[in-house]
Amino acid sequence: MAIDYAAIEAARERIRQTHLRERRPESSARGLHHFALICSDVERTIEFYQGLLEFPLTEIFENRDYKGSNHFFFDIGNGNLLAFFDLPGLDLGPYQEVLGGLHHIAISVERGRWERLRDKLDEAQVPYQLESDASIYFRDPDGARLELLADPLGEMYGSRVL
Repeated sequence: MAIDYAAIEAARERIRQTHLRERRPESSARGLHHFALICSDVERTIEFYQGLLEFPLTEIFENRDYKGSNHFFFDIGNGNLLAFFDLPGLDLGPYQEVLGGLHHIAISVERGRWERLRDKLDEAQVPYQLESDASIYFRDPDGARLELLADPLGEMYGSRVL
């Protein structure tokens, strides 16, 4: 199937003109409380996110919706949390990107830490893709795609997005 890139760009411009407002109203949200993912191994997940990526584990308790399942949280800065569930006893398949599903989670880190974490990924032999000398894309132990972004919050490759 051929992709009509000109039509896509025209639609993007129409959406931009129709929906972007120069004077944007305040959001009804306070922020991202947590983003929840599923993991297959709690300790391996903690070693990856806390040990390798340096996101401190903040709490672990039983999932209120599934007896025997853990719900645990990592501090990703700015009052935001990345959370995980394990769901023992369920026959879950491997991670898949599906329509409406997760594509990636982009986490902003200061440039010096970005460089240190890139070195740690190298040392741990975690494969990654480097883009624009500001983004590192890689997968967690269960296949979820992550991005470490050296751009400040509210910026993307030199453009203000917030």
